[in-house]
Amino acid sequence: MRDEPVRQFFSIGDVCTLTELKPHVLRYWETQFKFLSPAKNRSGNRVYQRREVELILLVKHLLYTEKYTIEGARRKVDEHRKAGAIRGVSRAALDHETLESMERELATLVHTLAGPGAKPDPGAR
Repeated sequence: MRDEPVRQFFSIGDVCTLTELKPHVLRYWETQFKFLSPAKNRSGNRVYQRREVELILLVKHLLYTEKYTIEGARRKVDEHRKAGAIRGVSRAALDHETLESMERELATLVHTLAGPGAKPDPGAR
């Protein structure tokens, strides 16, 4: 295992890979959520900070998993901010997203190992 430094800044491509979202979704969310406002580098490219990636994952969780509307997600994030719990909640969303990603990767691996013609396990996620 390599010791790599923890990254603090991410390009929009990096964020898309990490969050499994399309760039147009991120750009749209920037117009809907004031707290998502990545800086731009000299070339004009978006540069996201680590905390913004965590907030993006929180918004994704609220919209896609909890089924909030954009307005509802905005209010929920504001509630967490006012309560001083935004960091913990966004980290929990990151944990949830990580587990879901691992489950998808494991299901793909199991399917690959089962070989061609194998039927998916209905009990698997």
